[in-house]
Amino acid sequence: MLRIDKANFLAIEDPKNSFPELAERKGIGHPDSVCDAAADACSRALCKYYFENFGRYYHHNVDKAALVGGISKPEFGGGVILEPEYFLIVGRAINQILKENKLKYIPVATICLDACRQTVSNIFRNLDIQKDIQFDYAIRPGSIDLTGVFEESDAKEQVPLANDTSFGVGYAPYSDLEKITLEAEKLLNSDAFKDKCKGSGEDIKVMTQRVENKIDITLCCAMVSGYINDKDEYINYTNQMKDAVLDLAAKIIPKREVRCAVNVGDNIEKEILFLTITGTSAEAGDDGEVGRGNRSNGLITPCRTMSLEAVCGKNPINHVGKIYNVLATNMAREIIKRGQGDIIEAHVKLLSQIGRPITDPWVNSISLIPAENVSFESIRKIAEEVSADKLSKENIIDLRERLIAGKEQVF
Repeated sequence: MLRIDKANFLAIEDPKNSFPELAERKGIGHPDSVCDAAADACSRALCKYYFENFGRYYHHNVDKAALVGGISKPEFGGGVILEPEYFLIVGRAINQILKENKLKYIPVATICLDACRQTVSNIFRNLDIQKDIQFDYAIRPGSIDLTGVFEESDAKEQVPLANDTSFGVGYAPYSDLEKITLEAEKLLNSDAFKDKCKGSGEDIKVMTQRVENKIDITLCCAMVSGYINDKDEYINYTNQMKDAVLDLAAKIIPKREVRCAVNVGDNIEKEILFLTITGTSAEAGDDGEVGRGNRSNGLITPCRTMSLEAVCGKNPINHVGKIYNVLATNMAREIIKRGQGDIIEAHVKLLSQIGRPITDPWVNSISLIPAENVSFESIRKIAEEVSADKLSKENIIDLRERLIAGKEQVF
Protein backbone atom coordinates (compact mmCIF):
# COMPACT_ATOMS: atom_id res chain seq x y z
CA MET A 1 0.00 0.00 0.00
CA LEU A 2 1.58 3.27 -1.16
CA ARG A 3 0.51 6.46 0.55
CA ILE A 4 2.11 9.84 -0.12
CA ASP A 5 1.02 12.81 1.94
CA LYS A 6 2.03 16.31 2.95
CA ALA A 7 3.74 16.14 6.32
CA ASN A 8 1.69 17.54 9.21
CA PHE A 9 4.82 18.58 11.12
CA LEU A 10 7.40 21.30 10.69
CA ALA A 11 10.81 20.77 9.13
CA ILE A 12 13.51 20.17 11.73
CA GLU A 13 15.15 23.52 11.00
CA ASP A 14 11.97 25.56 10.64
CA PRO A 15 12.36 28.75 12.75
CA LYS A 16 8.95 28.10 14.30
CA ASN A 17 10.37 24.98 15.98
CA SER A 18 11.32 26.09 19.48
CA PHE A 19 12.47 22.76 20.93
CA PRO A 20 16.18 21.84 21.14
CA GLU A 21 17.46 19.60 18.37
CA LEU A 22 19.65 16.73 19.59
CA ALA A 23 21.90 14.27 17.78
CA GLU A 24 24.62 11.77 18.61
CA ARG A 25 27.18 9.62 16.85
CA LYS A 26 29.13 6.82 18.43
CA GLY A 27 32.50 6.60 16.70
CA ILE A 28 34.00 3.52 15.11
CA GLY A 29 35.93 2.65 18.28
CA HIS A 30 32.96 2.90 20.63
CA PRO A 31 32.17 -0.58 22.05
CA ASP A 32 28.68 -0.58 20.48
CA SER A 33 30.05 0.43 17.09
CA VAL A 34 32.74 -2.25 17.29
CA CYS A 35 29.99 -4.82 17.79
CA ASP A 36 28.03 -3.41 14.85
CA ALA A 37 31.07 -3.45 12.57
CA ALA A 38 32.14 -6.98 13.51
CA ALA A 39 28.63 -8.44 13.20
CA ASP A 40 28.15 -6.97 9.75
CA ALA A 41 31.61 -8.15 8.68
CA CYS A 42 30.56 -11.68 9.69
CA SER A 43 27.44 -11.48 7.53
CA ARG A 44 29.39 -10.25 4.53
CA ALA A 45 32.05 -12.93 5.00
CA LEU A 46 29.42 -15.67 5.18
CA CYS A 47 27.73 -14.38 2.02
CA LYS A 48 31.05 -14.37 0.21
CA TYR A 49 31.91 -17.90 1.32
CA TYR A 50 28.47 -19.28 0.44
CA PHE A 51 28.50 -17.75 -3.02
CA GLU A 52 32.11 -18.59 -3.88
CA ASN A 53 31.70 -22.22 -2.83
CA PHE A 54 28.07 -22.97 -3.70
CA GLY A 55 27.02 -20.30 -6.19
CA ARG A 56 24.24 -19.00 -3.94
CA TYR A 57 23.56 -17.53 -0.51
CA TYR A 58 22.30 -19.41 2.54
CA HIS A 59 20.35 -18.36 5.59
CA HIS A 60 22.13 -16.55 8.38
CA ASN A 61 21.59 -13.78 10.92
CA VAL A 62 24.58 -12.94 13.10
CA ASP A 63 23.15 -9.78 14.62
CA LYS A 64 23.84 -10.53 18.26
CA ALA A 65 27.27 -9.64 19.60
CA ALA A 66 28.68 -8.45 22.90
CA LEU A 67 31.96 -6.80 23.80
CA VAL A 68 32.73 -7.33 27.49
CA GLY A 69 35.12 -4.78 28.88
CA GLY A 70 38.45 -5.78 30.36
CA ILE A 71 40.55 -4.33 33.16
CA SER A 72 43.42 -1.90 32.60
CA LYS A 73 45.66 0.51 34.47
CA PRO A 74 46.71 3.30 32.09
CA GLU A 75 49.23 5.92 33.12
CA PHE A 76 51.13 8.71 31.41
CA GLY A 77 53.50 7.12 28.91
CA GLY A 78 51.92 3.67 29.01
CA GLY A 79 50.20 1.35 31.44
CA VAL A 80 49.20 -2.29 31.62
CA ILE A 81 46.26 -4.44 30.49
CA LEU A 82 45.35 -6.63 33.47
CA GLU A 83 42.51 -8.54 31.84
CA PRO A 84 41.69 -8.58 28.13
CA GLU A 85 38.38 -7.62 26.56
CA TYR A 86 36.09 -10.47 25.52
CA PHE A 87 34.14 -10.43 22.25
CA LEU A 88 31.29 -12.87 21.57
CA ILE A 89 29.49 -13.16 18.24
CA VAL A 90 26.07 -14.84 18.43
CA GLY A 91 23.57 -15.80 15.76
CA ARG A 92 22.31 -18.35 13.27
CA ALA A 93 23.93 -19.64 10.08
CA ILE A 94 23.63 -22.67 7.84
CA ASN A 95 26.69 -24.81 8.58
CA GLN A 96 26.14 -27.90 6.41
CA ILE A 97 24.70 -28.44 2.94
CA LEU A 98 23.72 -31.58 1.04
CA LYS A 99 25.10 -31.20 -2.47
CA GLU A 100 25.21 -33.97 -5.05
CA ASN A 101 24.27 -36.47 -2.32
CA LYS A 102 27.30 -35.43 -0.31
CA LEU A 103 27.24 -33.46 2.93
CA LYS A 104 29.36 -30.32 2.73
CA TYR A 105 30.43 -28.61 5.96
CA ILE A 106 30.85 -24.85 6.27
CA PRO A 107 33.45 -23.51 8.74
CA VAL A 108 31.10 -20.90 10.17
CA ALA A 109 33.15 -20.44 13.34
CA THR A 110 36.40 -19.82 11.47
CA ILE A 111 34.74 -17.47 8.98
CA CYS A 112 33.16 -15.35 11.70
CA LEU A 113 36.10 -15.31 14.09
CA ASP A 114 38.44 -14.27 11.29
CA ALA A 115 36.03 -11.50 10.28
CA CYS A 116 35.81 -10.25 13.87
CA ARG A 117 39.57 -10.24 14.36
CA GLN A 118 40.16 -8.42 11.09
CA THR A 119 37.49 -5.83 11.89
CA VAL A 120 38.88 -5.00 15.32
CA SER A 121 42.41 -4.91 13.92
CA ASN A 122 41.32 -2.44 11.22
CA ILE A 123 39.64 -0.13 13.75
CA PHE A 124 42.31 0.24 16.42
CA ARG A 125 45.88 1.43 15.98
CA ASN A 126 46.98 0.72 19.55
CA LEU A 127 45.23 -2.54 20.43
CA ASP A 128 47.20 -5.78 20.28
CA ILE A 129 44.83 -8.25 18.66
CA GLN A 130 46.71 -11.19 20.17
CA LYS A 131 46.88 -10.01 23.79
CA ASP A 132 44.32 -7.29 24.49
CA ILE A 133 41.13 -9.05 23.37
CA GLN A 134 39.73 -12.59 23.21
CA PHE A 135 37.21 -13.77 20.60
CA ASP A 136 34.49 -16.39 20.92
CA TYR A 137 31.35 -17.45 19.05
CA ALA A 138 27.96 -19.06 19.61
CA ILE A 139 26.41 -19.53 16.17
CA ARG A 140 23.91 -22.29 15.42
CA PRO A 141 21.75 -23.25 12.40
CA GLY A 142 18.44 -21.39 11.96
CA SER A 143 14.92 -22.69 12.48
CA ILE A 144 13.08 -24.37 9.62
CA ASP A 145 10.43 -21.63 9.29
CA LEU A 146 12.99 -18.90 8.64
CA THR A 147 15.34 -21.00 6.53
CA GLY A 148 12.31 -22.12 4.52
CA VAL A 149 11.36 -18.57 3.62
CA PHE A 150 15.00 -17.90 2.80
CA GLU A 151 15.19 -20.84 0.39
CA GLU A 152 12.75 -19.00 -1.87
CA SER A 153 14.73 -15.75 -1.70
CA ASP A 154 18.36 -16.59 -2.36
CA ALA A 155 18.61 -16.66 -6.13
CA LYS A 156 19.75 -13.45 -7.79
CA GLU A 157 16.93 -13.44 -10.30
CA GLN A 158 14.17 -13.93 -7.74
CA VAL A 159 12.23 -11.33 -5.78
CA PRO A 160 13.17 -11.91 -2.11
CA LEU A 161 10.41 -12.81 0.36
CA ALA A 162 10.52 -10.98 3.68
CA ASN A 163 11.72 -13.16 6.56
CA ASP A 164 10.12 -10.97 9.22
CA THR A 165 7.21 -8.68 9.89
CA SER A 166 9.23 -5.56 10.52
CA PHE A 167 9.57 -1.93 9.50
CA GLY A 168 12.28 0.44 8.35
CA VAL A 169 12.34 4.23 8.36
CA GLY A 170 14.43 6.93 6.77
CA TYR A 171 14.53 10.63 6.13
CA ALA A 172 16.51 13.24 4.21
CA PRO A 173 18.32 15.53 4.19
CA TYR A 174 20.55 15.77 7.24
CA SER A 175 20.11 18.96 9.24
CA ASP A 176 23.14 21.18 9.92
CA LEU A 177 23.39 19.66 13.38
CA GLU A 178 23.32 16.14 11.98
CA LYS A 179 25.94 17.00 9.36
CA ILE A 180 28.46 18.26 11.89
CA THR A 181 27.73 15.36 14.25
CA LEU A 182 28.49 12.80 11.55
CA GLU A 183 31.36 14.59 9.85
CA ALA A 184 33.13 15.52 13.08
CA GLU A 185 33.55 11.87 14.06
CA LYS A 186 34.65 10.91 10.56
CA LEU A 187 37.27 13.65 10.60
CA LEU A 188 38.60 12.80 14.07
CA ASN A 189 38.89 9.11 13.18
CA SER A 190 40.40 9.70 9.76
CA ASP A 191 43.94 8.47 9.08
CA ALA A 192 45.06 12.01 8.29
CA PHE A 193 43.93 13.35 11.66
CA LYS A 194 45.20 10.36 13.62
CA ASP A 195 48.64 10.76 12.04
CA LYS A 196 48.76 14.32 13.42
CA CYS A 197 46.99 13.69 16.73
CA LYS A 198 48.33 10.31 17.87
CA GLY A 199 47.06 10.79 21.42
CA SER A 200 43.41 10.57 20.33
CA GLY A 201 41.85 7.11 20.39
CA GLU A 202 39.16 5.68 18.14
CA ASP A 203 36.49 5.51 20.85
CA ILE A 204 34.88 8.89 20.23
CA LYS A 205 31.33 9.96 20.99
CA VAL A 206 29.95 13.16 19.50
CA MET A 207 26.93 14.63 21.29
CA THR A 208 25.35 17.77 19.89
CA GLN A 209 22.49 20.11 20.60
CA ARG A 210 21.04 23.11 18.80
CA VAL A 211 18.84 25.86 20.20
CA GLU A 212 17.85 28.34 17.49
CA ASN A 213 21.14 29.16 15.72
CA LYS A 214 23.53 28.03 18.45
CA ILE A 215 25.14 24.58 18.29
CA ASP A 216 27.06 22.99 21.17
CA ILE A 217 29.27 19.98 20.55
CA THR A 218 30.59 17.72 23.29
CA LEU A 219 33.32 15.27 22.32
CA CYS A 220 34.15 12.31 24.51
CA CYS A 221 37.36 10.63 23.43
CA ALA A 222 39.44 7.81 24.91
CA MET A 223 42.96 9.25 24.82
CA VAL A 224 45.95 6.97 24.23
CA SER A 225 48.33 7.03 27.20
CA GLY A 226 51.40 5.83 25.30
CA TYR A 227 51.62 9.14 23.44
CA ILE A 228 50.88 11.36 26.47
CA ASN A 229 53.62 12.03 29.03
CA ASP A 230 51.85 14.59 31.21
CA LYS A 231 48.65 16.60 31.57
CA ASP A 232 49.99 19.42 29.38
CA GLU A 233 50.36 17.01 26.47
CA TYR A 234 46.89 15.67 27.24
CA ILE A 235 45.43 19.17 27.05
CA ASN A 236 47.32 19.84 23.82
CA TYR A 237 45.79 16.77 22.17
CA THR A 238 42.25 17.60 23.30
CA ASN A 239 42.71 21.16 22.02
CA GLN A 240 43.76 19.75 18.65
CA MET A 241 40.48 17.86 18.51
CA LYS A 242 38.45 20.91 19.52
CA ASP A 243 40.14 23.16 16.95
CA ALA A 244 39.70 20.59 14.17
CA VAL A 245 35.96 20.32 14.81
CA LEU A 246 35.48 24.10 14.99
CA ASP A 247 37.39 24.51 11.72
CA LEU A 248 35.20 21.83 10.14
CA ALA A 249 32.03 23.54 11.37
CA ALA A 250 33.18 26.85 9.89
CA LYS A 251 33.46 25.08 6.51
CA ILE A 252 30.29 22.99 6.38
CA ILE A 253 27.82 24.98 8.52
CA PRO A 254 29.27 28.52 8.35
CA LYS A 255 26.04 30.29 9.33
CA ARG A 256 25.81 28.55 12.69
CA GLU A 257 27.30 29.71 15.98
CA VAL A 258 29.26 26.68 17.19
CA ARG A 259 31.00 25.85 20.46
CA CYS A 260 32.93 22.66 21.25
CA ALA A 261 34.16 21.00 24.45
CA VAL A 262 36.24 17.83 24.89
CA ASN A 263 36.19 15.31 27.76
CA VAL A 264 34.22 17.54 30.09
CA GLY A 265 34.28 14.87 32.81
CA ASP A 266 38.01 15.32 33.33
CA ASN A 267 39.49 16.88 36.46
CA ILE A 268 42.78 18.19 35.16
CA GLU A 269 44.15 19.33 38.53
CA LYS A 270 43.57 15.92 40.12
CA GLU A 271 44.74 14.19 36.92
CA ILE A 272 41.44 12.31 36.62
CA LEU A 273 41.52 11.96 32.86
CA PHE A 274 40.02 9.78 30.13
CA LEU A 275 43.26 7.86 29.60
CA THR A 276 43.33 4.45 27.95
CA ILE A 277 46.06 2.21 26.61
CA THR A 278 44.24 0.95 23.52
CA GLY A 279 42.05 3.91 22.55
CA THR A 280 38.75 2.45 23.71
CA SER A 281 36.80 2.49 26.95
CA ALA A 282 36.16 -1.23 26.44
CA GLU A 283 39.55 -1.99 27.97
CA ALA A 284 38.15 -1.10 31.40
CA GLY A 285 35.10 1.11 31.64
CA ASP A 286 32.45 0.07 29.12
CA ASP A 287 30.81 -2.83 27.31
CA GLY A 288 29.18 -3.00 23.88
CA GLU A 289 26.32 -4.64 22.05
CA VAL A 290 24.91 -4.72 18.50
CA GLY A 291 22.06 -2.28 17.88
CA ARG A 292 22.63 0.02 20.86
CA GLY A 293 24.42 2.67 18.84
CA ASN A 294 23.98 4.48 15.56
CA ARG A 295 21.03 3.80 13.30
CA SER A 296 21.72 2.79 9.71
CA ASN A 297 22.12 6.44 8.65
CA GLY A 298 25.07 6.78 11.03
CA LEU A 299 23.35 8.78 13.76
CA ILE A 300 21.14 8.62 16.83
CA THR A 301 18.44 11.25 16.32
CA PRO A 302 15.77 11.50 19.04
CA CYS A 303 14.07 14.40 17.24
CA ARG A 304 13.42 12.21 14.18
CA THR A 305 11.48 9.02 13.54
CA MET A 306 13.78 6.08 14.26
CA SER A 307 13.67 2.30 14.27
CA LEU A 308 15.22 0.35 17.16
CA GLU A 309 16.07 -2.49 14.76
CA ALA A 310 19.63 -3.81 14.98
CA VAL A 311 20.63 -3.64 11.31
CA CYS A 312 24.19 -4.97 11.45
CA GLY A 313 24.70 -8.71 11.05
CA LYS A 314 21.28 -9.43 9.58
CA ASN A 315 21.38 -11.13 6.22
CA PRO A 316 21.09 -8.75 3.25
CA ILE A 317 19.06 -11.20 1.17
CA ASN A 318 15.63 -11.11 2.78
CA HIS A 319 15.85 -9.63 6.26
CA VAL A 320 13.70 -6.52 6.00
CA GLY A 321 14.92 -5.32 9.40
CA LYS A 322 18.12 -4.52 7.53
CA ILE A 323 16.97 -3.94 3.97
CA TYR A 324 14.03 -1.64 4.67
CA ASN A 325 15.96 0.67 7.01
CA VAL A 326 18.72 1.20 4.45
CA LEU A 327 16.22 1.35 1.59
CA ALA A 328 13.97 3.91 3.31
CA THR A 329 16.93 6.24 3.79
CA ASN A 330 18.02 5.77 0.18
CA MET A 331 14.48 6.51 -1.02
CA ALA A 332 14.28 9.70 1.03
CA ARG A 333 17.65 10.90 -0.25
CA GLU A 334 16.73 10.21 -3.86
CA ILE A 335 13.43 12.07 -3.46
CA ILE A 336 15.30 15.12 -2.16
CA LYS A 337 17.83 14.85 -4.99
CA ARG A 338 15.20 14.68 -7.71
CA GLY A 339 13.20 17.44 -6.06
CA GLN A 340 16.01 19.91 -6.85
CA GLY A 341 15.07 22.23 -4.02
CA ASP A 342 11.30 21.85 -4.28
CA ILE A 343 11.20 19.42 -1.34
CA ILE A 344 12.45 20.52 2.09
CA GLU A 345 12.26 17.09 3.75
CA ALA A 346 11.23 13.55 2.81
CA HIS A 347 10.28 10.87 5.35
CA VAL A 348 9.77 7.21 4.42
CA LYS A 349 8.29 4.32 6.41
CA LEU A 350 8.26 0.77 5.03
CA LEU A 351 6.48 -2.16 6.70
CA SER A 352 6.71 -5.81 5.64
CA GLN A 353 4.87 -9.04 6.35
CA ILE A 354 6.81 -12.27 6.62
CA GLY A 355 6.65 -14.19 3.34
CA ARG A 356 5.57 -11.14 1.33
CA PRO A 357 7.76 -10.00 -1.61
CA ILE A 358 10.15 -7.27 -0.45
CA THR A 359 9.25 -5.31 -3.58
CA ASP A 360 5.66 -5.07 -2.29
CA PRO A 361 5.64 -3.56 1.21
CA TRP A 362 2.56 -4.02 3.35
CA VAL A 363 2.80 -0.27 4.00
CA ASN A 364 4.83 2.26 2.01
CA SER A 365 4.26 5.66 3.62
CA ILE A 366 6.02 8.78 2.31
CA SER A 367 5.60 12.21 3.89
CA LEU A 368 6.90 15.32 2.13
CA ILE A 369 7.46 18.92 3.16
CA PRO A 370 7.28 21.08 0.03
CA ALA A 371 9.29 24.27 -0.35
CA GLU A 372 7.46 27.56 -0.18
CA ASN A 373 5.10 28.19 -3.12
CA VAL A 374 5.60 24.63 -4.43
CA SER A 375 2.50 22.61 -5.27
CA PHE A 376 2.24 19.33 -3.38
CA GLU A 377 0.90 17.56 -6.46
CA SER A 378 4.03 18.53 -8.38
CA ILE A 379 6.26 16.70 -5.91
CA ARG A 380 3.95 13.73 -5.32
CA LYS A 381 4.89 12.37 -8.74
CA ILE A 382 8.59 12.53 -7.84
CA ALA A 383 7.98 10.41 -4.75
CA GLU A 384 5.90 7.91 -6.76
CA GLU A 385 8.66 7.51 -9.34
CA VAL A 386 11.39 7.11 -6.72
CA SER A 387 9.30 4.56 -4.84
CA ALA A 388 8.78 2.49 -7.98
CA ASP A 389 12.47 2.65 -8.89
CA LYS A 390 13.80 1.79 -5.44
CA LEU A 391 11.32 -1.06 -4.86
CA SER A 392 12.01 -2.68 -8.22
CA LYS A 393 13.45 -6.17 -8.27
CA GLU A 394 16.57 -4.86 -9.97
CA ASN A 395 17.25 -2.26 -7.29
CA ILE A 396 16.54 -4.65 -4.40
CA ILE A 397 19.03 -7.14 -5.83
CA ASP A 398 21.55 -4.35 -6.48
CA LEU A 399 21.11 -3.16 -2.89
CA ARG A 400 21.82 -6.71 -1.74
CA GLU A 401 25.10 -6.77 -3.61
CA ARG A 402 26.07 -3.33 -2.31
CA LEU A 403 25.41 -4.46 1.26
CA ILE A 404 27.49 -7.59 0.75
CA ALA A 405 30.31 -5.49 -0.71
CA GLY A 406 30.18 -3.11 2.27
CA LYS A 407 29.23 -0.16 0.07
CA GLU A 408 26.19 0.93 2.12
CA GLN A 409 26.34 2.66 5.48
CA VAL A 410 24.77 0.49 8.16
CA PHE A 411 25.85 2.13 11.43
